[in-house]
Amino acid sequence: MSAYRFIAAERASFSVALMGQVLGVSRSGFYDWAKRAPSRRTVDDRSLSQQIRQIHRDSRGVYGAPRITAQLRAQGLRVSRKRVARLMRAGRLQGRHLRRPPSERPKAFHRPMPDLLARRFDPGALDRAWAADITYVATSQGWLHLAVVMDLHSRRIVGFATADHLRTELPLSALEMALAQRRPPRGLIHHSDHGSQFTSYEFAHRTAKAGIRLSMGATGTAYDNAVVESFFATLKRERLGEERFLTRAHARRAIAEWIEVIYNRQRRHSSLGYLSPLEFERSRRTTRQRQRVR
Repeated sequence: MSAYRFIAAERASFSVALMGQVLGVSRSGFYDWAKRAPSRRTVDDRSLSQQIRQIHRDSRGVYGAPRITAQLRAQGLRVSRKRVARLMRAGRLQGRHLRRPPSERPKAFHRPMPDLLARRFDPGALDRAWAADITYVATSQGWLHLAVVMDLHSRRIVGFATADHLRTELPLSALEMALAQRRPPRGLIHHSDHGSQFTSYEFAHRTAKAGIRLSMGATGTAYDNAVVESFFATLKRERLGEERFLTRAHARRAIAEWIEVIYNRQRRHSSLGYLSPLEFERSRRTTRQRQRVR
């Protein structure tokens, strides 16, 4: 910040003459500077800063410079990530960052189901591999458990369910929603951990009937299902961490809205070229249609 800008920012607290003496600039020079019209760059920065602040506010304080840059470009503005980052620093804005857990060495164990993914989390096409997991949300009425099913190619949540219990019906309900929405071909991979819900007879019977191949990562190793673990961390950081839910119904509505409206349709995903999962799926379908025409 220049001496004149500092004086302008602090003139409500200190006299211009005193600050000019300390900073080694003249009082008349400051007033001459203050009378000048702002530069085109300054005007553009002010306008851009307002748009950045609005996008940051619309994202509930979640978006950092990369996603805000992507949003501005989607609106037709030619702007660099460095400029957005500079203006965010000046405006004291920042996104929320995921703290990554320390690495851990998986332990040897017997696997009832093979790991068909081996941490290759992009199968290259939609409805080739889904990943599922369960997490919990605190409410004043007690725990609300959430099960999700994610398409690993688009990162879209294709099925989810909530309940006040951890019985097999919970992930089965999420799976049924995914099957009804997507109608995947036989041979689809369903990847999860070794939770008792996923190793139950009921779950194995339903997936076999749908022609789904079960895949499970190593026991006690979150990295074998890292994509869904990352989704849960994002959900808790960007939505659930802000609020204490009085009822399970309140938490259920908040989760459904965030998944269907924010995450699937609006939230820009870094691994998808900063498209939302729904936008990514549409772009993939458009590309396939063009290839067929050719």
